[in-house]
Amino acid sequence: MIGTGTDAALARILDAGRRRAAAIDAHHALLWEALCAATEGGKRFRPALVVATHDALGGDASEVAAEVGAAVELLHTAFVIHDDVIDDDHVRRGRPNVSGTFRALAGIDGADAEQAGEYGLTAAILAGDLALAAAVRTVALSAAPAEVVERLLDLFDTAMHRTASGELADVRHSLDLAPATLAQSLTMEAQKTSAYSFALPLQAGAVLAGAEEETISRLGHVGRVMGVAFQLADDLIGVFGDPARSGKSTTCDLRTRKQTPLLVHARTTSAWPQISGYLGRELTDDELDEVRALLVASGSRSFVEDLAQQHVDQAHAVLDGMGIPVDLIDGVPVRPAVLADDSEVAA
Repeated sequence: MIGTGTDAALARILDAGRRRAAAIDAHHALLWEALCAATEGGKRFRPALVVATHDALGGDASEVAAEVGAAVELLHTAFVIHDDVIDDDHVRRGRPNVSGTFRALAGIDGADAEQAGEYGLTAAILAGDLALAAAVRTVALSAAPAEVVERLLDLFDTAMHRTASGELADVRHSLDLAPATLAQSLTMEAQKTSAYSFALPLQAGAVLAGAEEETISRLGHVGRVMGVAFQLADDLIGVFGDPARSGKSTTCDLRTRKQTPLLVHARTTSAWPQISGYLGRELTDDELDEVRALLVASGSRSFVEDLAQQHVDQAHAVLDGMGIPVDLIDGVPVRPAVLADDSEVAA
């Protein structure tokens, strides 16, 4: 899905960082390599959205669009690395992530489990910081006119603020101090995912194409609803997915009591007293099957599937009204390819 121009831009950025890291010391060089590894294997639809939006609106800054697309991918990498720290996850896409890699290295050097864990988390926080800095630096040094760079930096800054707010709300709701409403859960998901994964690349592509502010604003709305659809699908993968195919844990959301719309809806059903007993702890395979069955029988899974489809339809309607082909977003993965039971969601 990603164009060769963005591939090349991302490679140049990572290679430049590799040279700077190697000039410092071997351990820092390993940290940068772990960051580079964290950029691999993703869907890369975010940079593709930057380029596709720029092209759809008749832009003539293809090289800059590729650079900005690479910056968006680095921003995504930073948030993924930090999200794994927040969730205390040490595997990503079926292999050790940054914290998992450095935890293992510390263990090999003789550190005990607690020391190794602290070292791994330290490395992940620093790697995420480096990716954030690289993303902003890439935009600042792009060949776009100064006023365009300033507008892009404002978009990146807004995306980072909203994503940080969403991540904090996600953890706050997970404390389970008070039940989250569906509106609160959807707001959290819009902030956590929509802001940087959809609104930012769509609006950045439009800015680079010289689009009017009304168009940029409406694309922000498209991004928000598409982001919610994407996150709803991701919530389903987080419980019903096949880790071998998704690389995503199917127990993390349950273990951390994430108040996703899936669980917010389940709380309103008669099955909740049974479902709640599976939250906040590690589950066996049999227990995971049991809670999955309860979430299906309660109607919570179908509720989320329908909600995701409603958001996709809303995004299509807005694009139709703007005269922009809906295929701009049709390649975005807002439905899990296949869940653990070999079924697909409605979106």
